Amino acid sequence: MKEFKITRLDAKDSDFQARLGHLLAWDEISDATIHDRVRDIIARIKREGDTALVEFTERFDHYSVNQAKELELSRNELKAAWENLPKEQAMALEAASVRIRAYAERQKLASWQYAEADGTILGQQVTPLDRVGVYVPGGKAAYPSSVLMNVIPAKVAGVPDITMVVPTPRGEVNELVLAAAYLSGVDRVFRVGGAQAVAALAYGTATIPRVDKIVGPGNIYVATAKKLVFGQCGIDMIAGPSEILVISDGLTNPDWIAMDLFSQAEHDEDAQAILISPDQAHLDAVEASIAKLLPNMERKDVIKASLGGRGAMILVNDLQQAADVANRIAPEHLELSVEDPETLLKAIRNAGAIFMGRYTAEALGDYCAGPNHVLPTSGTARFSSPLGVYDFQKRSSLIFCSGSGASELGKTASVLARGEGLTAHARSAEFRIRD
Repeated sequence: MKEFKITRLDAKDSDFQARLGHLLAWDEISDATIHDRVRDIIARIKREGDTALVEFTERFDHYSVNQAKELELSRNELKAAWENLPKEQAMALEAASVRIRAYAERQKLASWQYAEADGTILGQQVTPLDRVGVYVPGGKAAYPSSVLMNVIPAKVAGVPDITMVVPTPRGEVNELVLAAAYLSGVDRVFRVGGAQAVAALAYGTATIPRVDKIVGPGNIYVATAKKLVFGQCGIDMIAGPSEILVISDGLTNPDWIAMDLFSQAEHDEDAQAILISPDQAHLDAVEASIAKLLPNMERKDVIKASLGGRGAMILVNDLQQAADVANRIAPEHLELSVEDPETLLKAIRNAGAIFMGRYTAEALGDYCAGPNHVLPTSGTARFSSPLGVYDFQKRSSLIFCSGSGASELGKTASVLARGEGLTAHARSAEFRIRD
């Protein structure tokens, strides 16, 4: 296959930060043409409901139905998909689901209260969302693992009603996806996708119920639609292309590193795979491994486009500088392929998921390790976190005042309210002040 060069950067170069910034830049979500198309789709779903949904499903997925209710897959169809799975696949799905659930159980937030001396009680009540919508891709690829990762935490949180949407291009369904939906406890499944599915979940139609939050990955149209409906309902995040950043001390097998980079590069041409090391010879060895292993990869063209377009190898002075660069990048997946990952971990502040040690391949986290694989991308790990049970729970503040407590708090509130010129606030508090 035709040769290509992966970008090389050196942290000591004067233009390093500028070149790194250019490499990391990603802003496809702001594409004006896509934005306008998605806005029109959403407007029609709001205005015409099921009629528009049926039309868009036929136009974009080439799947025709006479009425919208035919878009729903029955519980029996989901059960049949699960029961007819090959034993090996069923066992793998079940093993993954057990681990994901065990991890999620530890994330549950609990309600709490405490009492003050005068009888005032303060606290927090935690309740699950009423209804959640899960988007599952079904175009270029189907991801049963995404079903488990999005549905199981919601179920652990106590969400009573979960609606899943999945496109079925030309009517083709993925049995593994349906089996995962059955195993994880999805309540209703509709064979719709794209921006129209997001709009239907956000605003509701006669057939598809409106939800309180939409989670799950999708293409640029799905991501744009989620951005535009935010506020009407909640969303998990605006996800960009997949990312992996590997920090290696130079002692890990270069073939392992190359394949770890491939594991994310194979997602799509815009995925980003980066290796950081203080060892120049190691970077050279990994590049040689890439050249050796790539021709035999099933998705070699996608990997090649990803590595050639957005991939990089970065030379640093030491592992501390590697951590500094990693924090600047704030990757979705970060592998610490070093002898002492616990020590290096202390220097890491920004990452979606951190894979510690030479044996911990990122791919394990994608499927069955336990932590969620829905992670912040495009540098958003600087301020956001992996999807978890807490994303499906609400927190309500609790305030109970005794008579004496209301009197004392009222004095403070009165002063502050009058300072802001809000006299009704002040007088409301003052009515409860005891002489």
